[in-house]
Amino acid sequence: MKDDTLRTDGGTATITDRLRRNVEQMTIEDAGLYVVLLLAAGFYLVPIESGLVTSIKTGTAIVQTAPFAPPGPSGFTLAKWQAAVEALLRGMGNSMLYAVPATIISAFVGSITAYGLTIPDWKQSYKALVLALIIAGIFIPYQAVLVPLTQFWSQWAQLTDLLSFVWALGIPDDYVGIVELVVTHVAYGIPICTLLFRTYYKTMSEEMIESARLDGATLRRVYRRIVFPLSGPMFAVVLIYQFTQIWNDLLFTLVLVSTESSPAAPVVLILAGLGTSMEGQDFALRMAGAFFAALPTLAVYIFFGDEFAEGVAA
Repeated sequence: MKDDTLRTDGGTATITDRLRRNVEQMTIEDAGLYVVLLLAAGFYLVPIESGLVTSIKTGTAIVQTAPFAPPGPSGFTLAKWQAAVEALLRGMGNSMLYAVPATIISAFVGSITAYGLTIPDWKQSYKALVLALIIAGIFIPYQAVLVPLTQFWSQWAQLTDLLSFVWALGIPDDYVGIVELVVTHVAYGIPICTLLFRTYYKTMSEEMIESARLDGATLRRVYRRIVFPLSGPMFAVVLIYQFTQIWNDLLFTLVLVSTESSPAAPVVLILAGLGTSMEGQDFALRMAGAFFAALPTLAVYIFFGDEFAEGVAA
């Protein structure tokens, strides 16, 4: 027991000495860097902390306490979280119906398009022209296409009539807006996905691709057996980026779905009016709803975190 105590004391003394030496060796530049990092962390974390504590406060506690101060026992409540979940749960499901397929489709189409513009041998000037036309789509603002988009879906495509066999199954025709959102986000997502994948594919070993071609592999086989398996990190980057953009988009949702009372209303549309009434703003309910609506994007970042970091580094 005495030896253990001595070893423990010695270990404590060693750690203390090491910390002391690190502090003594710290330069003014190091200290300034740590101060800047702490300030930056506080700058980003304080609003999150304020929103979280606001979401668990009663109306009286919100008025009587500072935004970042936790509530006392009498001011604590989870009723706002319960109300937010009940109000947004249907919208979360509707958002998943278009965010997931739109993200996956745009990522795969972008990958295949980038592969065709990078690996195969065809005239460089044609490649540049096609790439320029695709990338031009990145610079078209959403606001510039709202009127043509509305006319396209209401006058030309008319999916309500084309999908009448689906509505005959008992599904409300309001969900035609979900189909329109999928197609719209896929069309808008392909340019940025193509650009990201092409940047990644340009770093691949040309010798590896050429060896596969010399062995008789077709372009399709090269993509399926070599390029696609090596695209995991960039798929993580694209999936996170696309899912976050699509999930948080409100503009196309307002145009194509219109009202939060619709059975197909996505979560962002319901969230926009949550906690708003003639009596004023229910800040606790709005904060709870905002954090609940952000959970899917947070889960995507956590799930693809390692691959995302590898893809960004590449």
